[in-house]
Amino acid sequence: MDKPASTRQLKVARELQRDLAEIIRSKGMAVFGGSMVTVSEVRISPDLSIAKVFVSIFPSDRAPQVMQILEEEKRTIRGELGRKVASQLRIVPELDFYLDSTLDYAEHIEELLRK
Repeated sequence: MDKPASTRQLKVARELQRDLAEIIRSKGMAVFGGSMVTVSEVRISPDLSIAKVFVSIFPSDRAPQVMQILEEEKRTIRGELGRKVASQLRIVPELDFYLDSTLDYAEHIEELLRK
């Protein structure tokens, strides 16, 4: 079982989430084929070298294309993040993007309840 995140990890993760959301928002929806991309959570490794970035995508049927774009833009996004966090972090974490499917799950449950 994973040990709970330290206070430092949680603070860094929150800061990264805020900065990544701003970076992605600044790119605009056009970059992502008209989809809205939201950074729903960031989890950072204990050594602060790897950040798991969870994104939710609307409409969800475009998720595969948007995830591909995020993967292709990863270096650019990490570079922009580096400029934002240079004064706070010694190293800029590697970014791994994951699809956050909690919205889809909630929609599915709601649909089941309606039936």
